[in-house]
Amino acid sequence: QVQLVESGGGLVQAGGSLRLSCAASGMTFSFNIYSMCWYRQAPGKQRDLVARISSSGRTNYADSVKGRFTISRDDGKNTIYLQMNNLKPEDTAVYYCHAGYAMYNYWGQGTQVTVSS
Repeated sequence: QVQLVESGGGLVQAGGSLRLSCAASGMTFSFNIYSMCWYRQAPGKQRDLVARISSSGRTNYADSVKGRFTISRDDGKNTIYLQMNNLKPEDTAVYYCHAGYAMYNYWGQGTQVTVSS
């Protein structure tokens, strides 16, 4: 059974930092071949892509987080991270981890990030 477990969310003041983690287990294929992403969903809004890291380590970011967020992966630990700096109130959302390879797609349960002004 595939599990993606996010952690590291919480309440932080604007300008602060958080580091999210997503630990994977039970995956059909080796973790290192999956493209891994962080998405977020604010109340009443659609779920949007925040950052992606490919199996080769190439990264992509939403324009709204470029220069503030950094996605990384540790294939030895089957884990990805999202370092979030200079957080803004508009970053408040539930953050979801996603793993994808071919037709295989998995989601985590999400972790809440709340940024107060």
